[in-house]
Amino acid sequence: MTVSLFILNGPNLDQLGTREPEVYGTATLDEIMAEVVTYGADRGVTIDHAQSSLEGEMVDHIHRAGRGEAQGIVLNAGAYSHYSYAIRDAVAGAAVPVVETHLSNLAAREEFRHTSVIAPVCLGVVAGFGADSYRIAVDALLHHLGGAS
Repeated sequence: MTVSLFILNGPNLDQLGTREPEVYGTATLDEIMAEVVTYGADRGVTIDHAQSSLEGEMVDHIHRAGRGEAQGIVLNAGAYSHYSYAIRDAVAGAAVPVVETHLSNLAAREEFRHTSVIAPVCLGVVAGFGADSYRIAVDALLHHLGGAS
């Protein structure tokens, strides 16, 4: 089975590597995405990815991926996870499974980060494993789609 996945990263994730390295690590988003793309390719999975700080642009990416451009989405909506009903509704309407993903353990951080409005409409949530969170999310989607992980 050929699987195509889409990874969408939200605001401030383009600042990885320099933004709060004690929380997010020192790898840049480009480095993390390159590793995940290679990880997917080793499993026969095509992974496309994008980053946007614009809520509407993120909604557009989810719509496109949900209309057949991908069989699953790994979504790190960043701070939008906690209040974006537009992204939540896009995920709910996507015809593909979505795994919400975060580098840090949100439950161990500020109280406002403890609630995600997106999580209830996702297949699952992976958080707290740093860059490995993306690989775990890819494996979860592959397992869900019936592919080898």
